[in-house]
Amino acid sequence: MSEQNQPIEEEKIDAEVSEPEAENNEPLTYEELQARVAELEEQLKEEELRGLANEQNLRRRHQEEIVTTHKFAGQKFAAEMLPVKDYLEMALLDQSGNFEALKMGVQMTLNELNKAFEHTQIKEINPQVGEKLDPNHHQAMQTEESEQEPNTILKVMKKGYQLNERVLRPAMVVVAKAAE
Repeated sequence: MSEQNQPIEEEKIDAEVSEPEAENNEPLTYEELQARVAELEEQLKEEELRGLANEQNLRRRHQEEIVTTHKFAGQKFAAEMLPVKDYLEMALLDQSGNFEALKMGVQMTLNELNKAFEHTQIKEINPQVGEKLDPNHHQAMQTEESEQEPNTILKVMKKGYQLNERVLRPAMVVVAKAAE
């Protein structure tokens, strides 16, 4: 393929070299050809340096973008958490002693937290009693003898959570084992 391109490149060079010839209708001298070659070599070096500088600038910008992305990765989640913090602070300031109002405030705070989780793609891992233990999503904290099939969930101690299919915390469960 490079052999096919060579004649075209030679024609371009010949055309560039012959341009000065067309002006004076005289063939170029050896010194003039050498000067023209040196000039073209200088142009090539400049183009190469420009290309290297451009590549270096792209790398630098890419690194800056990565740093910025890491630095502000939690920004969306943090913004979703601000109302939750506000509600908790308001609940602590309440001096009314009205248990129902406090309970309602805690429920509103939980609703806001659930909304924040939904917006940031955080989902609960809440296995049901009788499900098979999935080591990718569940962590067996205890085993108990049971009538149920071994390695099935008897009780959920703590829910698990995942972010975009990545487990943040597995559900902590009590698992059945065969009676001895």
